[in-house]
Amino acid sequence: MVVLLGTVRTGTVRTRIHELDALRGFAVGGIMLVNTWQHVEIKKTHPVGLDWLIEGLFQSRFYPIFSLLFGISFLLFLRGNSRWALLSRLFWLFCFGMIQHQFYEGEVLTDYAFYGALVLLPASFLPPGLPVLLLGLVGVGWAVHPAVGGGPLLIPGLFLVGMGLWQLRPPRSLLLPGFAAAALATLLLTAAWTSTHDWTVYSVAALAGAAAYALGLLLILRPKLSAVLEPLGRMALTNYVSGTAIIALALPLLEADRTRWSVVGLTVVTLVAQALFSRWWLSAFRYGPLEWIWRCLTWFRVVPNRLKSGRDENRPLPDPGLP
Repeated sequence: MVVLLGTVRTGTVRTRIHELDALRGFAVGGIMLVNTWQHVEIKKTHPVGLDWLIEGLFQSRFYPIFSLLFGISFLLFLRGNSRWALLSRLFWLFCFGMIQHQFYEGEVLTDYAFYGALVLLPASFLPPGLPVLLLGLVGVGWAVHPAVGGGPLLIPGLFLVGMGLWQLRPPRSLLLPGFAAAALATLLLTAAWTSTHDWTVYSVAALAGAAAYALGLLLILRPKLSAVLEPLGRMALTNYVSGTAIIALALPLLEADRTRWSVVGLTVVTLVAQALFSRWWLSAFRYGPLEWIWRCLTWFRVVPNRLKSGRDENRPLPDPGLP
């Protein structure tokens, strides 16, 4: 669900990749909606139209995007840091997850930290590109098999797919045909799932939907939309953890609403508040509150956080975007 900070070093200056931040922010919003919906217990016995809508269009579509981004960010972090530093970062991410688990059992930070150390670290020694991508696709295929059960077991394969795609750098000209193919596959597989209710079909439909959402967003992404999504993505850890805390606090009210539209209302209000707060915070600081604590723990020292000027070297700078 949460990824390492995506930056690229150019000389002595760090340049953020804005499209990755925007994708991450988009996934933050989707995960907030799905997590809120998943924790309303009443839907299990009294489904309404909104339940079918969220399950058919949004459920399981956003954490694959986060997982791909985690694999990409793994490589970006390794460009300027050692594997020991990465292990320290993953260890503290696991600790964040254990703390979050005390009030939110559905957290995924521990899964991300565990599979990051178990899968991504060894994969960094493999020949880059196609071998990593194929290994990731095999892992995803294995995880969607009915005998395996999917769920968190999809995460390591998706990590490797993201890692392999970043190493291969497919051309931007593939965005449109890729989106068209993913969208068509999503429609056909979702239709097949509604008639068969086969879990494997649903899982593949969800993965195709995640690809369609990600590629579609990259196609339509413009400065104004990016300006809304980027702050959410740059503070993904803070926004994810605070969002789950809000869900836990609001559960009694959510469960009292049999229409389930309070799920949408809470999601919208939370995301608007988080977007405004993230934009305000990042106008004065380099990292979000939890992101800053994470960095301090990783390096065992206080990391400077307050921006010194409008040209601070840790501010987002213009970049060539994704290839």
